[in-house]
Amino acid sequence: MSMKGKFLTIEGIEGVGKTTNIEFIKGWLEAKQISYVNTREPGGTPLAEEIRQLLLATRDEEVCGKAELLLMFAGRAQHIDQLIEPQLAAGNWVICDRFTDATYAYQGAGREMGYHLISNLESMIQGALRPDLTLILDVPVEEGLRRAGERSVPDRFELEQSAFFNRVREAYHLISKQYPRRCVVIDASQDLPSVQEQIGDALNNFWSSLEGS
Repeated sequence: MSMKGKFLTIEGIEGVGKTTNIEFIKGWLEAKQISYVNTREPGGTPLAEEIRQLLLATRDEEVCGKAELLLMFAGRAQHIDQLIEPQLAAGNWVICDRFTDATYAYQGAGREMGYHLISNLESMIQGALRPDLTLILDVPVEEGLRRAGERSVPDRFELEQSAFFNRVREAYHLISKQYPRRCVVIDASQDLPSVQEQIGDALNNFWSSLEGS
């Protein structure tokens, strides 16, 4: 097996249970004695976390879609340079709560910006870097927003209308069909043991593919 670490991303709309299920994934990695780092987007480094605060803060000024997109990729450039690539090169696995698929889903589909500009920025900022495995946690929009609403004060994205999140969810489904080898859709509307059984199966299948390669 190669020394380079593997890059796992967890995606989904608000309220799908990413935080809870990332804890489960960390447990799976620890059981396999795999060294890892857990990070998130936007964020992951001190500078990128400052950019996250800019992006999520509710404000009176309307945020231009291109400004939002460029801030996302500015944070991502720093995150990749300072954390993701060095950790992968050191042989550690990286688990990231959202990555570029979220940009296609939220800015491309949710904000209706399309995918052309995002694709160009992805190539410029990431080069060949892509996740090795992406778990897309999926729940109906109404259910996700209900869960998210019980959790915390909504941020700027969580204040969007359900039509926005329906576009985001649909984009995630399209991404999963476009990249079936990389993406696994998890039905996160089920009870937690069932959700984690699906995640465990996906991780075990991925692990088996590595052992076979």
